Amino acid sequence: QVQLIESGGGLVQAGSSLRLSCAASGRTFSSYAMGWFRQAPGKEREFVGGINWNGGSIYYTDSVKGRFTISRDNAKNTLYLQMNSLKPEDTAIYYCAAITTYYRPTHTGDWGQGTQVTVSS
Repeated sequence: QVQLIESGGGLVQAGSSLRLSCAASGRTFSSYAMGWFRQAPGKEREFVGGINWNGGSIYYTDSVKGRFTISRDNAKNTLYLQMNSLKPEDTAIYYCAAITTYYRPTHTGDWGQGTQVTVSS
């Protein structure tokens, strides 16, 4: 199992950038594909994208392609989400999770507490 702690959220204006981090505990982080999810108020949790175990394959949902970049540092047990050109519709709580395949939103294990991202217009 991997325990996860997200950080880096905040309140920003449209067009700004943020970088989220997901710190994972446990020795098996590098064994897992990892994903980022988000949940806006009143909406279901949405799969933002995923990355395979070594960072060689990455998937993004259409709404974030060209604006968001997922990366990982297995030596630091950390997953990242670089978010550029933020829009008000990106406002949500962002979560990371281990997933079974980098392009499928099938998570395994527990969720972290999430980090709030709020984008003002």
